[in-house]
Amino acid sequence: MAVQAGRPTDHANINLLELNRDIIRRRAGKQVIWQPRILCWYDDRMFTGAGLPAPYTGMTSPQMYQALGCSNRIYDYNGCFRKIDDARVRHESRKISALETEHIIETPVGTVNMRLVANTSNYGTFPKKWWITEEADMRVFMWMEEHCSWKWDQAHFDRTYAEWGNLGLPAVFLPRTNIQSLFLDTMGVENGIYALYDWPDLVEAYFRILDDSHRRLIEVVNASPIEYINFGDNLHGGILPPDLFRKYLLPAYQNRNDQLHSAGKFTFSHWDGDVKPLLQFARSCGLDGIEAITPLPQGDVTVEEMKAALGDDIFLIDGIAAILFDESWPEKMLIDQTDQLLNLFAGQLILGISDEMSSTGSIERVKLVGQIVDDWNAAH
Repeated sequence: MAVQAGRPTDHANINLLELNRDIIRRRAGKQVIWQPRILCWYDDRMFTGAGLPAPYTGMTSPQMYQALGCSNRIYDYNGCFRKIDDARVRHESRKISALETEHIIETPVGTVNMRLVANTSNYGTFPKKWWITEEADMRVFMWMEEHCSWKWDQAHFDRTYAEWGNLGLPAVFLPRTNIQSLFLDTMGVENGIYALYDWPDLVEAYFRILDDSHRRLIEVVNASPIEYINFGDNLHGGILPPDLFRKYLLPAYQNRNDQLHSAGKFTFSHWDGDVKPLLQFARSCGLDGIEAITPLPQGDVTVEEMKAALGDDIFLIDGIAAILFDESWPEKMLIDQTDQLLNLFAGQLILGISDEMSSTGSIERVKLVGQIVDDWNAAH
């Protein structure tokens, strides 16, 4: 199945979905799409009740992207893939306090729980108590992953396309890969490191089961019209050293990419922390692109180091340091970094913000980069 493009967006009569597709399929020459990540900025305003500045007041997020004339990486399509638990699994949530919620999962092989704490400034939460704290908890997750299935939800696809239209290619991010899931979803970094060394056989058995569950998901992805596939791993070299990347993530990435590429999917992974020690693996993972590598003055690599790591083969997705959209930084730095990225990566670039524009960012700077991209495209 192919995603059917509808009418073009109003901005310069450009169908951004088709431009997005043409760029990743290398049919667009040096044309570049501006695909800024501004939804955290948007959501923070919705959370606080501050609203949007004129002339965007009252707009939905798709309406705002339309008004800005830029594309979105539309991860709302993630809901198209539904994880179906075994019928014997029971989920329950209960409030502990105004900000704390306990989530409980009951299964035939045991019960696990997690406590999340919200905050007063945004929609984010953080774990106060992780799902897995002992071996028995991990065995519960192993059982759940062994007994789950995955399903395509066409109704969700249709609703999301009706909302976002041609503002970008439908995109999804897959569940985090083995060790990143352990660190960021179920155990936390410190407890996850201890588990790797205290329960090595159990952890590796869990990873095999998790990878097999994701293989079943990818079979559903491959049969779907979604072609823009992210590995939502949030890599950071400070918690994932090269030896752990090489042992766990690299073979899993290679297997995932082999499976996805057999169906013609475009794959990329989210590397949004300090990644200098991990860039050595960029061209051996089998990825088509890497999302959110963050250059200086925010990240730990230069734009030139990014280019050396990705070469002419791997797409850079995003690339502009998010802090440069804050007015406390000189506008010239934003312009210079944008120009540098265009000159080094055009032809293998989905230009965006690495990682998200903060709630203190300037929407005028988003418009400024959009104009730079328009001028670039007009000249190329």
